[in-house]
Amino acid sequence: MTDPAHPGDRLGAVARLAGLRDVIARRARDCGRSPDSVKLIAVSKTFSADDVWPTIAIGGQTRFGENRVQEAVPKWRDLRARAVEIGKTIELHLIGPLQTNKAREAVETFDVIETVDREKLAASLAREIQKRGKAPRLFVEVNTGAEPQKAGVWPEDADAFLALCRERYGLGIAGLMAIPPAGEQASPHFALLGLIARRNGLKELSIGMSADWPLAVQLGATYVRIGSAIFGARGEK
Repeated sequence: MTDPAHPGDRLGAVARLAGLRDVIARRARDCGRSPDSVKLIAVSKTFSADDVWPTIAIGGQTRFGENRVQEAVPKWRDLRARAVEIGKTIELHLIGPLQTNKAREAVETFDVIETVDREKLAASLAREIQKRGKAPRLFVEVNTGAEPQKAGVWPEDADAFLALCRERYGLGIAGLMAIPPAGEQASPHFALLGLIARRNGLKELSIGMSADWPLAVQLGATYVRIGSAIFGARGEK
């Protein structure tokens, strides 16, 4: 396997990114959708700033996803500064679980937080948003498979939790995010998330990863989160 840190593989990531954009656009058109309605989040977790930089500087990618606040803060401080120098504005998504004690750093660092899933976190985010005058776009994560080991609001609690975020904490919720259970057909989970979104007046759906994004596009994804198909295999740190 090619070493992800090798310069040749970094250029390979740029080529894979370009090819992926083309097939996502084609898939959207095949589903009767505008290609612009499906936005690609390049999942850059565990990859270094130097690994990611060519996809910005050469590939023109500006939307990225990270799992951990502590990894993202130093990496994207550097990458954002470099991107500004070449006229690019980064949109950074938090797509991993967020601890309440990291709420301040998350609000300061991320443009979109996709993993709001409990009242204590909603309260912390509301306080930090008010203090800092900076409001990331927020998504509620729904645990569509009701898996006890995973984060996310259970489907039957989603409506009440959305109302709580909006009414008690004054949070603007832009959309919903989900990760279907491993080994299960993703389509019922994507369809369920779309149903919850529609009845709550939400237009944004963050669904679909490297293995199932074509189905997600068919079922209404407005964001797809793809990492390994761009950057290659990763080892968790």
